[in-house]
Amino acid sequence: MNLPLISIIVPVYNIEKQYLLRCVRSIMAQSYQNIEILLVDDGSTDGSGRICEELAEEDPRIRVFHKKNGGSSSARNLGIGKASGEYLGFVDSDDYIDPEMYELLYQGIRSFQAKAAQVGRNEIDMSGKLLPNICEPPNHAMAIDSEGFLREMLLHRGDCSFCTKLLHRELFLKERFPEGVLNEDFRLLVKLLPQIGEVVSLPRQAYHVFYRIGSNTRKKEAESFSRVFEDGVVNADMVTCKVVKHYPGLQGEALRFGVFQRLEYLLHIPIGQMTKDNTTYRNIISWLRKHWWKGMGNPFLTKKNKVYLMLFVIAPKSIRIIHSKFFIS
Repeated sequence: MNLPLISIIVPVYNIEKQYLLRCVRSIMAQSYQNIEILLVDDGSTDGSGRICEELAEEDPRIRVFHKKNGGSSSARNLGIGKASGEYLGFVDSDDYIDPEMYELLYQGIRSFQAKAAQVGRNEIDMSGKLLPNICEPPNHAMAIDSEGFLREMLLHRGDCSFCTKLLHRELFLKERFPEGVLNEDFRLLVKLLPQIGEVVSLPRQAYHVFYRIGSNTRKKEAESFSRVFEDGVVNADMVTCKVVKHYPGLQGEALRFGVFQRLEYLLHIPIGQMTKDNTTYRNIISWLRKHWWKGMGNPFLTKKNKVYLMLFVIAPKSIRIIHSKFFIS
Protein backbone atom coordinates (compact mmCIF):
# COMPACT_ATOMS: atom_id res chain seq x y z
CA MET A 1 0.00 0.00 0.00
CA ASN A 2 1.32 3.44 -0.96
CA LEU A 3 1.14 5.63 2.12
CA PRO A 4 0.41 9.35 1.63
CA LEU A 5 3.19 11.85 2.15
CA ILE A 6 3.18 13.70 5.49
CA SER A 7 4.84 17.13 5.63
CA ILE A 8 6.18 18.03 9.08
CA ILE A 9 6.88 21.73 9.56
CA VAL A 10 9.39 22.91 12.19
CA PRO A 11 9.86 26.66 12.82
CA VAL A 12 13.43 27.31 13.99
CA TYR A 13 14.64 30.42 15.77
CA ASN A 14 17.80 30.68 17.90
CA ILE A 15 17.42 27.22 19.37
CA GLU A 16 20.32 25.59 21.21
CA LYS A 17 22.01 22.89 19.15
CA GLN A 18 21.25 19.94 21.43
CA TYR A 19 17.53 20.72 21.46
CA LEU A 20 17.29 21.26 17.72
CA LEU A 21 19.16 18.02 17.03
CA ARG A 22 16.96 16.09 19.47
CA CYS A 23 13.82 17.51 17.87
CA VAL A 24 14.72 16.88 14.24
CA ARG A 25 16.23 13.45 14.81
CA SER A 26 13.10 12.36 16.66
CA ILE A 27 11.21 13.21 13.47
CA MET A 28 13.79 11.50 11.25
CA ALA A 29 13.30 8.33 13.35
CA GLN A 30 9.58 8.05 12.65
CA SER A 31 8.28 4.57 11.93
CA TYR A 32 6.07 6.24 9.32
CA GLN A 33 8.77 6.76 6.70
CA ASN A 34 6.97 8.63 3.92
CA ILE A 35 7.58 12.07 5.36
CA GLU A 36 9.24 15.31 4.43
CA ILE A 37 10.67 17.59 7.10
CA LEU A 38 10.48 21.32 6.44
CA LEU A 39 12.86 23.30 8.65
CA VAL A 40 11.97 26.98 8.45
CA ASP A 41 14.78 29.16 9.80
CA ASP A 42 12.96 32.27 11.01
CA GLY A 43 15.88 34.69 10.82
CA SER A 44 18.07 32.99 13.42
CA THR A 45 21.21 34.88 14.47
CA ASP A 46 22.95 32.11 16.43
CA GLY A 47 23.86 29.53 13.81
CA SER A 48 20.60 27.57 13.96
CA GLY A 49 20.19 28.02 10.21
CA ARG A 50 23.57 26.40 9.60
CA ILE A 51 22.61 23.44 11.81
CA CYS A 52 19.46 23.02 9.72
CA GLU A 53 21.58 22.82 6.57
CA GLU A 54 23.84 20.22 8.19
CA LEU A 55 20.82 18.12 9.13
CA ALA A 56 19.58 18.30 5.53
CA GLU A 57 22.87 16.74 4.45
CA GLU A 58 22.10 13.76 6.71
CA ASP A 59 18.61 13.06 5.36
CA PRO A 60 17.27 13.84 1.86
CA ARG A 61 13.75 14.14 3.31
CA ILE A 62 14.75 17.41 4.97
CA ARG A 63 14.23 20.72 3.19
CA VAL A 64 15.44 24.00 4.67
CA PHE A 65 14.04 27.47 4.13
CA HIS A 66 15.49 30.73 5.43
CA LYS A 67 13.41 33.87 5.98
CA LYS A 68 13.43 37.14 7.87
CA ASN A 69 12.25 36.89 11.44
CA GLY A 70 8.48 37.09 11.59
CA GLY A 71 7.45 34.74 14.38
CA SER A 72 6.45 31.09 14.51
CA SER A 73 3.13 31.63 12.72
CA SER A 74 4.92 33.28 9.82
CA ALA A 75 7.38 30.38 9.67
CA ARG A 76 4.59 27.80 9.80
CA ASN A 77 2.69 29.60 7.04
CA LEU A 78 5.75 29.57 4.81
CA GLY A 79 6.10 25.85 5.48
CA ILE A 80 2.46 25.24 4.58
CA GLY A 81 3.02 26.99 1.26
CA LYS A 82 6.10 24.86 0.52
CA ALA A 83 4.69 21.53 1.73
CA SER A 84 4.05 18.71 -0.74
CA GLY A 85 2.27 16.29 1.59
CA GLU A 86 -1.36 15.24 1.70
CA TYR A 87 -1.22 15.67 5.48
CA LEU A 88 0.50 18.31 7.59
CA GLY A 89 2.06 18.11 11.04
CA PHE A 90 3.85 20.69 13.18
CA VAL A 91 6.61 20.28 15.76
CA ASP A 92 8.21 23.05 17.84
CA SER A 93 11.99 23.00 17.65
CA ASP A 94 12.61 22.54 21.38
CA ASP A 95 10.13 19.64 21.69
CA TYR A 96 10.49 16.03 20.57
CA ILE A 97 8.22 13.13 19.61
CA ASP A 98 7.96 9.35 19.96
CA PRO A 99 9.04 7.27 16.94
CA GLU A 100 5.48 5.99 16.39
CA MET A 101 3.68 9.33 16.64
CA TYR A 102 2.84 9.93 13.00
CA GLU A 103 2.09 6.28 12.36
CA LEU A 104 -0.43 6.39 15.21
CA LEU A 105 -1.94 9.63 13.94
CA TYR A 106 -2.33 8.34 10.39
CA GLN A 107 -3.85 5.06 11.63
CA GLY A 108 -6.32 7.10 13.68
CA ILE A 109 -7.31 9.19 10.68
CA ARG A 110 -7.70 6.11 8.49
CA SER A 111 -9.64 4.08 11.07
CA PHE A 112 -12.19 6.84 11.70
CA GLN A 113 -12.15 8.30 8.15
CA ALA A 114 -11.41 11.69 9.67
CA LYS A 115 -9.54 14.81 8.55
CA ALA A 116 -7.61 15.30 11.79
CA ALA A 117 -6.22 13.28 14.69
CA GLN A 118 -4.29 14.12 17.84
CA VAL A 119 -2.12 12.30 20.36
CA GLY A 120 -1.67 13.17 24.02
CA ARG A 121 1.24 15.24 25.26
CA ASN A 122 3.23 15.60 28.43
CA GLU A 123 5.23 18.52 29.80
CA ILE A 124 8.88 18.28 30.88
CA ASP A 125 10.97 21.01 32.56
CA MET A 126 14.67 21.71 32.11
CA SER A 127 15.61 19.41 35.00
CA GLY A 128 13.80 16.52 33.33
CA LYS A 129 10.90 16.62 35.79
CA LEU A 130 7.54 15.54 34.44
CA LEU A 131 4.98 18.29 35.05
CA PRO A 132 1.25 17.79 35.71
CA ASN A 133 -0.81 17.16 32.60
CA ILE A 134 -2.52 20.22 31.17
CA CYS A 135 -4.77 18.06 29.01
CA GLU A 136 -5.72 14.55 30.07
CA PRO A 137 -5.68 12.04 27.18
CA PRO A 138 -8.65 9.70 26.75
CA ASN A 139 -8.56 6.08 27.88
CA HIS A 140 -9.15 4.84 24.34
CA ALA A 141 -9.24 6.18 20.79
CA MET A 142 -12.35 8.20 20.07
CA ALA A 143 -13.74 10.64 17.54
CA ILE A 144 -14.92 13.93 19.05
CA ASP A 145 -17.29 16.04 16.99
CA SER A 146 -16.48 19.72 16.49
CA GLU A 147 -18.99 20.92 19.08
CA GLY A 148 -17.70 18.52 21.72
CA PHE A 149 -14.10 19.45 20.94
CA LEU A 150 -14.83 23.17 21.23
CA ARG A 151 -16.64 22.57 24.50
CA GLU A 152 -13.54 20.96 25.97
CA MET A 153 -11.42 23.91 24.88
CA LEU A 154 -13.87 26.40 26.40
CA LEU A 155 -13.62 24.50 29.68
CA HIS A 156 -9.80 24.55 29.45
CA ARG A 157 -9.66 20.76 29.15
CA GLY A 158 -9.06 20.38 25.42
CA ASP A 159 -5.77 20.53 23.53
CA CYS A 160 -5.70 23.32 20.97
CA SER A 161 -2.05 22.75 20.00
CA PHE A 162 -1.38 21.92 16.36
CA CYS A 163 1.84 20.17 17.39
CA THR A 164 -0.04 17.14 18.70
CA LYS A 165 -2.12 16.82 15.54
CA LEU A 166 -2.05 15.53 11.97
CA LEU A 167 -4.40 17.32 9.58
CA HIS A 168 -5.42 16.99 5.96
CA ARG A 169 -3.88 19.76 3.91
CA GLU A 170 -7.26 20.76 2.39
CA LEU A 171 -8.07 22.40 5.72
CA PHE A 172 -5.37 24.99 4.99
CA LEU A 173 -6.56 25.97 1.52
CA LYS A 174 -8.22 29.16 2.81
CA GLU A 175 -6.89 29.51 6.35
CA ARG A 176 -3.43 30.14 7.79
CA PHE A 177 -2.02 30.80 11.24
CA PRO A 178 -2.74 34.40 12.30
CA GLU A 179 0.49 36.38 12.48
CA GLY A 180 1.51 38.94 15.05
CA VAL A 181 -0.70 37.51 17.80
CA LEU A 182 -0.37 35.02 20.64
CA ASN A 183 -2.55 31.92 21.19
CA GLU A 184 -2.55 31.53 17.42
CA ASP A 185 -3.26 27.78 17.58
CA PHE A 186 -6.50 28.39 19.46
CA ARG A 187 -7.68 31.02 16.97
CA LEU A 188 -6.99 28.90 13.91
CA LEU A 189 -8.42 25.71 15.37
CA VAL A 190 -11.69 27.44 16.29
CA LYS A 191 -11.97 28.61 12.67
CA LEU A 192 -11.20 25.14 11.28
CA LEU A 193 -13.44 23.04 13.55
CA PRO A 194 -16.60 23.33 11.40
CA GLN A 195 -14.58 22.04 8.41
CA ILE A 196 -12.84 19.31 10.40
CA GLY A 197 -16.09 17.80 11.64
CA GLU A 198 -14.47 15.26 13.96
CA VAL A 199 -11.07 15.11 15.65
CA VAL A 200 -9.75 11.65 16.48
CA SER A 201 -8.21 11.70 19.97
CA LEU A 202 -5.69 8.99 20.86
CA PRO A 203 -4.59 7.95 24.38
CA ARG A 204 -0.83 7.76 23.76
CA GLN A 205 1.24 10.69 25.08
CA ALA A 206 3.57 10.72 22.11
CA TYR A 207 4.41 14.44 22.00
CA HIS A 208 6.82 15.85 24.58
CA VAL A 209 6.70 19.56 25.39
CA PHE A 210 10.02 20.84 26.70
CA TYR A 211 9.79 23.95 28.86
CA ARG A 212 12.97 25.82 28.05
CA ILE A 213 13.42 29.20 29.73
CA GLY A 214 13.91 31.75 26.97
CA SER A 215 11.93 29.89 24.32
CA ASN A 216 9.41 31.78 22.25
CA THR A 217 6.33 30.96 24.29
CA ARG A 218 7.82 29.71 27.55
CA LYS A 219 9.76 32.70 28.86
CA LYS A 220 10.43 33.08 32.54
CA GLU A 221 8.69 36.45 32.24
CA ALA A 222 5.47 34.63 31.35
CA GLU A 223 4.65 34.62 35.06
CA SER A 224 4.41 38.42 34.81
CA PHE A 225 1.93 40.36 32.71
CA SER A 226 2.24 40.15 28.92
CA ARG A 227 0.12 40.50 25.82
CA VAL A 228 -0.92 36.87 26.14
CA PHE A 229 -3.63 37.88 28.63
CA GLU A 230 -5.01 40.58 26.35
CA ASP A 231 -5.04 38.13 23.46
CA GLY A 232 -6.91 35.67 25.68
CA VAL A 233 -9.72 38.19 26.02
CA VAL A 234 -9.73 38.78 22.26
CA ASN A 235 -9.99 35.00 21.79
CA ALA A 236 -12.94 34.86 24.16
CA ASP A 237 -14.84 37.46 22.13
CA MET A 238 -13.95 35.73 18.87
CA VAL A 239 -15.10 32.32 20.05
CA THR A 240 -18.35 33.77 21.42
CA CYS A 241 -19.21 34.94 17.89
CA LYS A 242 -18.44 31.46 16.55
CA VAL A 243 -20.59 29.84 19.25
CA VAL A 244 -23.57 32.05 18.39
CA LYS A 245 -23.17 31.19 14.70
CA HIS A 246 -22.31 27.48 14.77
CA TYR A 247 -22.81 26.09 18.28
CA PRO A 248 -25.71 27.79 20.12
CA GLY A 249 -25.75 24.97 22.66
CA LEU A 250 -22.37 26.14 24.01
CA GLN A 251 -23.36 29.62 25.12
CA GLY A 252 -22.96 28.75 28.80
CA GLU A 253 -19.47 27.40 28.20
CA ALA A 254 -18.61 30.47 26.09
CA LEU A 255 -19.72 32.80 28.89
CA ARG A 256 -17.57 30.85 31.33
CA PHE A 257 -14.61 31.20 28.96
CA GLY A 258 -15.16 34.94 28.62
CA VAL A 259 -15.29 35.45 32.38
CA PHE A 260 -12.28 33.22 33.02
CA GLN A 261 -10.07 34.95 30.44
CA ARG A 262 -10.92 38.37 31.87
CA LEU A 263 -10.19 37.22 35.41
CA GLU A 264 -6.81 35.96 34.21
CA TYR A 265 -6.10 39.41 32.78
CA LEU A 266 -7.02 41.13 36.04
CA LEU A 267 -5.00 38.70 38.15
CA HIS A 268 -1.85 39.46 36.16
CA ILE A 269 -2.06 43.10 35.06
CA PRO A 270 0.49 45.36 36.80
CA ILE A 271 -1.29 47.60 39.29
CA GLY A 272 0.20 50.68 37.62
CA GLN A 273 -1.69 49.82 34.41
CA MET A 274 -5.09 49.76 36.14
CA THR A 275 -5.93 53.31 35.07
CA LYS A 276 -8.84 55.11 33.43
CA ASP A 277 -6.83 55.78 30.28
CA ASN A 278 -6.15 52.04 29.79
CA THR A 279 -8.95 51.24 27.36
CA THR A 280 -8.50 47.47 27.51
CA TYR A 281 -8.62 47.43 31.30
CA ARG A 282 -11.64 49.73 31.38
CA ASN A 283 -13.53 47.62 28.83
CA ILE A 284 -12.81 44.41 30.75
CA ILE A 285 -14.21 45.85 33.99
CA SER A 286 -17.25 47.13 32.10
CA TRP A 287 -17.86 43.71 30.52
CA LEU A 288 -17.61 41.90 33.85
CA ARG A 289 -20.05 44.31 35.48
CA LYS A 290 -22.46 43.81 32.61
CA HIS A 291 -22.25 40.00 32.78
CA TRP A 292 -21.57 39.42 36.47
CA TRP A 293 -25.10 38.21 37.34
CA LYS A 294 -25.11 35.59 34.57
CA GLY A 295 -21.57 34.67 35.59
CA MET A 296 -22.61 34.09 39.20
CA GLY A 297 -25.24 31.66 37.97
CA ASN A 298 -23.00 29.92 35.44
CA PRO A 299 -22.61 26.20 36.30
CA PHE A 300 -19.20 25.97 34.63
CA LEU A 301 -17.46 28.55 36.83
CA THR A 302 -15.99 27.31 40.10
CA LYS A 303 -16.76 28.88 43.47
CA LYS A 304 -13.29 30.44 43.39
CA ASN A 305 -13.97 31.94 39.97
CA LYS A 306 -17.22 33.44 41.23
CA VAL A 307 -15.58 34.92 44.33
CA TYR A 308 -12.98 36.66 42.15
CA LEU A 309 -15.70 37.78 39.75
CA MET A 310 -17.72 39.42 42.52
CA LEU A 311 -14.66 41.04 44.12
CA PHE A 312 -13.26 42.43 40.87
CA VAL A 313 -16.64 43.86 39.94
CA ILE A 314 -16.78 45.71 43.26
CA ALA A 315 -13.18 46.90 43.76
CA PRO A 316 -10.78 45.71 41.03
CA LYS A 317 -7.68 47.69 41.99
CA SER A 318 -7.95 46.96 45.71
CA ILE A 319 -8.37 43.23 45.04
CA ARG A 320 -5.38 43.25 42.67
CA ILE A 321 -3.23 44.92 45.34
CA ILE A 322 -4.26 42.34 47.94
CA HIS A 323 -3.71 39.49 45.51
CA SER A 324 -0.23 40.73 44.59
CA LYS A 325 0.81 40.71 48.24
CA PHE A 326 -0.26 37.14 48.97
CA PHE A 327 0.09 35.33 45.65
CA ILE A 328 2.69 35.08 42.89
CA SER A 329 1.12 36.61 39.79
